[in-house]
Amino acid sequence: MTGLGAKEATSGASSARLDYLRPEDGALLLKFTGDWKLAPGLLSVEELERQLAAPPATRTVGFDTEDLRAWDSGLIAFLVRLATLCEARSIRLEQDGLPEGARRLLHLATAIPEAKDARQEEKRRHIATTIGHEILDAVESWHDFLAFIGEVTIASTKFLVGKARFRQSDLWLFIQDAGVRAFPIVTLISILIGLILAFVGAVQLQQFGAQIFVANLVGVGMAREMAATMTAIVMAGRTGAAYAAQLGTMQVNEEIDALSTLGISSIEFLVLPRMLALILMMPLLYFYANLMGILGGSIVGTGMLGISWIEYINQTEKAITLWDFAGGLIKATVFGFLVAIAGCLKGIRCGRSALAVGQATTSAVVTAIVYIIVADALLTIIYSILGI
Repeated sequence: MTGLGAKEATSGASSARLDYLRPEDGALLLKFTGDWKLAPGLLSVEELERQLAAPPATRTVGFDTEDLRAWDSGLIAFLVRLATLCEARSIRLEQDGLPEGARRLLHLATAIPEAKDARQEEKRRHIATTIGHEILDAVESWHDFLAFIGEVTIASTKFLVGKARFRQSDLWLFIQDAGVRAFPIVTLISILIGLILAFVGAVQLQQFGAQIFVANLVGVGMAREMAATMTAIVMAGRTGAAYAAQLGTMQVNEEIDALSTLGISSIEFLVLPRMLALILMMPLLYFYANLMGILGGSIVGTGMLGISWIEYINQTEKAITLWDFAGGLIKATVFGFLVAIAGCLKGIRCGRSALAVGQATTSAVVTAIVYIIVADALLTIIYSILGI
């Protein structure tokens, strides 16, 4: 028997030693001595890797553990790496010399194969490949959107003819959540928007002695644009995100699959009442936001500019027309539909993990805001062409 050398590591009062022995050609015997416990400085397999690669060629690896005093997962980790090296070099690993517990743990550690590409490092993709993937993702998202719109249209048609299947109690619950419970945040945002519009207008109009037209600025701005847009953005962050989180959680818990198993359309049962509630409540919130915005503007008008309350209200009444309210009302309704679509789409298409639910919620808010801005721009152009 030939001794090839030894490696020793010391950790505290105990030590781990490994001797390399050649009892015969083609065989390598590993003699473990001391305490092989997980600790800083425990022997690695680098020296062992060199021994396996050195001539003469090694065909089998055996173990001598008579002098092994104690061991834990540190020994198992060493053996797992050794087994990997032996498998890569087609070397047979003879485990008879190992303790019974170590053999069982080594068998468990090597019984389940490593997932494919588990250690594959991320490669830098060419810019053309990246652009191609982004385009394909955009096309797939657009396809999902159109398919979802089609399903919603079918469900809405069934609702109009009285054949849609959902619980009326759910509809009233969603109406309450999207309506009355949204009043506090809509009140705060609308008053602040009215204050900001009035203050910005007052700074400029005071230079010309036209402070009274602050009422025109606030009234028209709120009626035509700000009330509908800001309310929709608030509802996107409040209600649209809630829809995505609720439906995403149902997807994770397989509740949506259960509905499909029972032959119940998830679009009719889950999406339709949420969409109807938001579409019905957005016009109400729009009018309420107008009132609060005008109230906020009047605070600046009466407190900063010295305009009486009656003068401010009369000037606002002269400035705003029914067409202003009609245009804003149409925007509010469209925005409510888009917010509901974005939230429900991301929730229904959510993956089956907690991470996917969070991503769906975030994506629902961002998507809804994008839909709102694009729709606002298109409607504004249409109003301009029609002279509204």
